Amino acid sequence: MPVSIWWIRRDLRLEDNPALALASQAGSVIPVFILDDHLLTKNAPRRQNFLFQGLKSLDQDLRRAGSRLIVRRGDPPEQFTRLVAETHADFIFAGEDYTPYARRRDAKVSEQLPLRLVPGLSLHPPAAVLKNDGTPYTVFTPFKRKWMTLPLSWRSISTQSVTWHPATALESLSIPELVGDDHFPAGEAEARMRLKRFVRENMEGYSLNRDLMAMNGTSLLSPYLHLGMISPAKVFAAVFEGIEQAASASAKASAETWLSELIWREFYISILFHFPNVAREAFRPALRSMQWNEPGNEFAAWQAGLTGYPIVDAGMRQLTQTGWMHNRARMITASFLVKDLLINWQLGERWFMEHLIDGDTASNNGGWQWVAGTGTDAAPYFRIFNPVIQSQRFDPDGIFIRSWVPELSNVPTEFIHAPWKMPNSLQIKTGCRIGRNYPVPIVDHEAVKLRSVRAYQRCRVNNI
Repeated sequence: MPVSIWWIRRDLRLEDNPALALASQAGSVIPVFILDDHLLTKNAPRRQNFLFQGLKSLDQDLRRAGSRLIVRRGDPPEQFTRLVAETHADFIFAGEDYTPYARRRDAKVSEQLPLRLVPGLSLHPPAAVLKNDGTPYTVFTPFKRKWMTLPLSWRSISTQSVTWHPATALESLSIPELVGDDHFPAGEAEARMRLKRFVRENMEGYSLNRDLMAMNGTSLLSPYLHLGMISPAKVFAAVFEGIEQAASASAKASAETWLSELIWREFYISILFHFPNVAREAFRPALRSMQWNEPGNEFAAWQAGLTGYPIVDAGMRQLTQTGWMHNRARMITASFLVKDLLINWQLGERWFMEHLIDGDTASNNGGWQWVAGTGTDAAPYFRIFNPVIQSQRFDPDGIFIRSWVPELSNVPTEFIHAPWKMPNSLQIKTGCRIGRNYPVPIVDHEAVKLRSVRAYQRCRVNNI
């Protein structure tokens, strides 16, 4: 019987796995994960920890199915050359990935070995969502319209139908022992449970609650989608079912809003695939020569959540303490760095990738370029989030702020969004002296807003 290697990368699951399905059709399957030093040397401890915990969970699932995970470490072409020689494998099947590094890596493997790349990272692969003239979309709305016209298919595979190759004699490294994450337990079972819970409890109110930072109004599935602990097909099947079975117009609108958010993920994957240069520079050429401020004390204050703007600080502390940040907080904190501090969006993009457990090259880059006004569907350069107004609108009672900025726990709601406006007597009474217990704002939003607008205008004029 032919032998297939299933090269696991961002598909840490047995259910709804196109690469595993094709590998099982071609022969008996050996599941393999390569600890790639190029990726492991990146400073992203929470995401790596989540990966390792996910690998442990997958190995347990494989053992229950009658197999086990084979783990090797090193350069993928070298490791697979050895594995093919050891196992006499006829094929290597892997889920297609679209980051610039992944494409270079896979090209090298394909030059030497029988690698078969299988779409599955997104429901529709980037090459399938094109304009009539064959060129890629660079604006979300027409991309979504075309995406919606494509046929939908839910791929499924039962582990009972897989013939697992006996791999007991193969050498395999141990997966590093790391502490699990209470906020995001890894594994396919956890991902499926979260999807079911979201559909049951939160999808109906998604459009109303998704921006309220003190509520669990989002699916919290992004880390699991990033590493493929759940398939995009399964998530899209759930949202389309929610649209079809909605009990009210508002419930249907909420499901449709969630659908749009999921398609944004596919849009950013498409942008990275067709325009890989966005990983290193602005999508818009006119803004590539933007003059940014040098990162210094203000950048350090932003990183530490000590800007003096409570909603910004709450978001940044949530990030560093949990490895995740509410999406509305991501937009607010990003806007503050780029538009208030006039610091290069790429530094913020890098900081997020170091700390986010769901850090995804395509989505993170797309989000930062949207805020910075340098991307495809970009916010206009003159749209600058006012952190106080954003705070009042999306954390009206200050619950999110008090959760992450305990210095402000006794500040009345009247002043929680702008505590520097508290009278001295109230500062003393609440134990929050501005400048002593909590920072004075590092910039005046109204003043620096004008500075940013002029800087963007100057850059655009100089590059016409």
